[in-house]
Amino acid sequence: MPAHHLDLATQGGLADILPAVAASYGIGGDDSATAPFSLTPNRDVVVLLIDGLGATLLEQHRELAPTLHSRIAHTIAAGFPATTATSLSTLAIGAPCGAHGIIGYSFGLPEQGSGRRLFNSLRWRFDSARGEDARADLPPREAQRRTSRLEQLAGAGIEVHYVAPGYQEHSGLTRASFRAGGTFHDASTIDEVRNGVLEVAALPGTQRHFVYAYYPDLDAAGHIFGPGSPEWKGELIKVDTLVGDLLSALPSTTTLLVTGDHGMIAAGHAVNLDAEKELASGVILVAGEARVRHVYTESPAATEDVRERWAETLGEHAHVVTKEQALDEQWFGPTPPSADIERRIGDVLAVAEGTSVLLRPAGEPDESTMVGHHGAWTADEQLVPLIAGEGAVRQ
Repeated sequence: MPAHHLDLATQGGLADILPAVAASYGIGGDDSATAPFSLTPNRDVVVLLIDGLGATLLEQHRELAPTLHSRIAHTIAAGFPATTATSLSTLAIGAPCGAHGIIGYSFGLPEQGSGRRLFNSLRWRFDSARGEDARADLPPREAQRRTSRLEQLAGAGIEVHYVAPGYQEHSGLTRASFRAGGTFHDASTIDEVRNGVLEVAALPGTQRHFVYAYYPDLDAAGHIFGPGSPEWKGELIKVDTLVGDLLSALPSTTTLLVTGDHGMIAAGHAVNLDAEKELASGVILVAGEARVRHVYTESPAATEDVRERWAETLGEHAHVVTKEQALDEQWFGPTPPSADIERRIGDVLAVAEGTSVLLRPAGEPDESTMVGHHGAWTADEQLVPLIAGEGAVRQ
């Protein structure tokens, strides 16, 4: 296991947030008793997810985000892999990816015989981020069958609201992982996010509300320009202003929680997997992303040879293990995955070390040009803050 592997069981993580929300509403569950934090009960709860808000980056740039930094109630782990599709599913379902099955940015779906087809879970498309829409052939509610925590809240009479960009309303990932119906507030700009949250909080009466709000632009700036770039810093300042405005304007009947889905590193040494021809031997598909690769082999007999070849070729730039080792070390959570979910995991996994990136320019032309990346085991990628109003979070 990587030397910087985090003990997610004791760290607390994204999977703990919505169980704590449910418990604050009096909706019980065995998991709420073991959560590393609890919430003070309130009429409404808002969970604002800032894509790419890592705890390490926030600490490094705390002077740009005094509100965010001063309101950190807990530092938690995103979970492995630290990537948006997996993390949003982990948040919504309240369980790690070994339980919900959205095991990465992309992974190989078993086909007839021993074949595999690449599935991009963030875009819900086959073959690549620009490929065929998969919603018809891979219905989201069948690809991920677990009840979400939002469904649990809705079933208890709590009104669910979404404040997010319009494309998310009917996306495959939203249908698969959030699952619950509710009122959707189209919010693409930071002002629209602010207004959407305040609109729900201003509703009169005793009806309880849960709001999931999402803002993507900090992550986008990090990918395109790099974490810590002037463009990224500008977005961090905007987010800090947003949270400050909400904390000032929200009524006492509303609890605000702010977190991220992962952190980010700036790419250092780049390995072009397409150019390393020996890596293709015995391999039928390479999926994942630049910091975490799922490698699918031609047969079980080929797996150890593939692992050795990848480990030798990548050297210090990646930690390479078999699926069996990753499962033994509970990379995907403490509960063994079902047979269907286990089949999604690569026979070999290559996790980038340091700031190295494992690129596939032929299959991932857009992703391979990015400056910022995430997914692996470093604290820079794994740790995210849990930010809250005063007295909202109890440890």
